[in-house]
Amino acid sequence: MATGGPVPVVPLQCVTKVELTISCENLMDMDVFSKSDPLCALYIESGTGWYEFGRTEMVLNCLNPRFSKKFKIDYFFETLQKLKFCVYDIDNDTYDLGDDDFLGELECTLGQIVSCRRMTRPLLLKDRRTAGKGTITICAEEIQDNRVAHFEVSARKLDKKVDCYDHYTNGAHSIIGSFVTTLSQLEAGTYTSPAEFACVNRKKSERKPGYKNSGVICIKRCEVVKEYTFLNYIMGGCQLNFTVAIDFTASNGDPRSPQSLHFIDPQGYNEYLAAIWAVGSVIQDYDSTKSFPAFGFGAIVPPTGTVSHEFPINFTPDYPFCHGIEGVVSAYQQCLPVVKLYGPTCFAPIINHVACFARQAMQQNTASQYFVLLIITDGVITDMDQTLTAVVNASRLPMSIIIIGVGAADFGAMEFLDSDDKLLRSSRGDVAFRDIVQFVPFRAFKANSIALAQSVLAELPDQVGRFFNFFKLKPPNEDSSQASTL
Repeated sequence: MATGGPVPVVPLQCVTKVELTISCENLMDMDVFSKSDPLCALYIESGTGWYEFGRTEMVLNCLNPRFSKKFKIDYFFETLQKLKFCVYDIDNDTYDLGDDDFLGELECTLGQIVSCRRMTRPLLLKDRRTAGKGTITICAEEIQDNRVAHFEVSARKLDKKVDCYDHYTNGAHSIIGSFVTTLSQLEAGTYTSPAEFACVNRKKSERKPGYKNSGVICIKRCEVVKEYTFLNYIMGGCQLNFTVAIDFTASNGDPRSPQSLHFIDPQGYNEYLAAIWAVGSVIQDYDSTKSFPAFGFGAIVPPTGTVSHEFPINFTPDYPFCHGIEGVVSAYQQCLPVVKLYGPTCFAPIINHVACFARQAMQQNTASQYFVLLIITDGVITDMDQTLTAVVNASRLPMSIIIIGVGAADFGAMEFLDSDDKLLRSSRGDVAFRDIVQFVPFRAFKANSIALAQSVLAELPDQVGRFFNFFKLKPPNEDSSQASTL
């Protein structure tokens, strides 16, 4: 396992294209004198309903088709992308599928498909009965070349000093020169015999007689290595372990009062529930167990009657897991009338709790698990020094922290933890290995849960990929994670 300084900030490709291959088995036979002639149509849900994305070819007289045409779809981790695959027996030459026999459909998410890489499910009829013994299999491949070239370069006799600029810095930069080469020529360079290329300025060569070049670029080393993408890890068996932590401090207000942040209105809504649904509905596709630990902090809990900053909201210390996001929501609703909201607001215990499991996962020396902690809170952190230490320690582990602030409080301390500009430093002077905290105030997205999920989850694929690549950890099932090469 590699060690060293902070992870270099080199952004990975977080949005990519995924190629889906479709096959079916045991389709219903709707034709009298021959077998069905199946075709599969793909629909994608948008804000206004389902629209047709594309169709496969029709396969004649076949109940077990393997369609040749593939679907290429933009993949966005932070968005819940709902898909519907509909299989028809084509009986005529019209484009309209409404007059063809319906053989079954499957509704799922793109996240479910990529997390399995190969997913087989029964086909269902419109009334949700199974379509005989018919099944559909969807295979996903990422379309990406994940090779990266590392260079060691020197130069001599350049016309001007070489300056390094931030990519986003504006300025009137003048070109020294350029050269054209191939990757194989670059790879030929060694420390004892560098590959050398004349750096030619086209404008100077046109107006200066006798001009040869503006210097020489020397490639001492060019190594092509494989850098795994986020989808390489997910398709290779990496699980995202999702934990929820809920603020039960008294500043939320009495849950029985409509003014309380914990008050659940007749429509079953409050900001805590909205945040759980928004983030959980996306991330649950990446955990095959669909079992999520859920904790509360800052309340007096039975039977001891003492304040706890790390109690399971299902009140089962030996098994704090809830089945699905629905289970988390149910446990939260049942927990509210049982606990007494109190205080103070302490984050360190729950961060250290999740970090303990992330630390154990690191001992496996493979990228098998990454932990995501969602903290939903209404107030100012009381244990800031301890929280800083916990976050700094966790930054060296396969772990990220999402904080959603509910209500109208001042969230300056939360924004400080989301250290986009510089790495956090603990009270003891230890510097974080990387930025692992993402904070957003719920009020900025109150009417848009989709935008909320996109905001808090957008950085997660990059955090996962950069962490595992830095430590040279491979997907647990590496052969099944290989990306297609462009």
